Amino acid sequence: MLVLAIAVAAALGVVGTAAFLFRRLSRGTDDLAPNGPSAGHAGSMLSALFLLVFAIAIVVPWTTADSARLNTYAETQAAVETYWSATGLPVAAAAAVQSQVRGYLDFVATREWPLLAQGRLSPEGTTRLNALRTQVAALPLKDDDQRAAQSAVLEQLQAMSSARRQRAADARSEPPAGILPLAILTGTIVILFPFLAGARPRGWTLVPLTVMSALLGVGIFLAWQISHVFASGLSAGPEAFTAALLEIQQIPTSG
Repeated sequence: MLVLAIAVAAALGVVGTAAFLFRRLSRGTDDLAPNGPSAGHAGSMLSALFLLVFAIAIVVPWTTADSARLNTYAETQAAVETYWSATGLPVAAAAAVQSQVRGYLDFVATREWPLLAQGRLSPEGTTRLNALRTQVAALPLKDDDQRAAQSAVLEQLQAMSSARRQRAADARSEPPAGILPLAILTGTIVILFPFLAGARPRGWTLVPLTVMSALLGVGIFLAWQISHVFASGLSAGPEAFTAALLEIQQIPTSG
């Protein structure tokens, strides 16, 4: 915040110093016209600044949300592969592993998902995965086929754990601090700039200004809607987990 204040003060100082020196040196002419070079230059720079801030406000959260949504499918795909791989384990162990995978998917979709809006995961989910990995690693096996199945299950459980950790990171992610208020501020200045520069739009000249204002409002609303990966209007939902539950219903169970 201190650096920001210093930067703003320095920029204002540069403008004030330049205006004072050029007036004292009698360089240039007074520019009072709304369509003069000063207003035109300032308007162009304000528009460019707004576009830069607005792009950050849209692109960063959208990219994060898209990545988080893809990660949920990676996690559930690993769960489905775990379910499949478990069929090669001893019958009793396979049935237990498959039951726990179903329980984990249902737990995330119904009980853990609301916590993601608060930026956190339930410790129970991690406990479930760790317990399952420990259980599979300790299984007494009889032949190479069962050992291969065990390795496959452990590999997929590792993938599930990695995707879960990424989901925790996605839940805590936020847009750069202050970027949305800055987008609102610069958008408002861009809309009001013609009036601030001394112009008085009337009649049909108000139409494009009104349309621009409406579109800017829609853009700011969309930026706000995707500002949190799991807690906004366009947030990622538990569809991947519910779809995985439906998919594993088609897989033969052991036991």
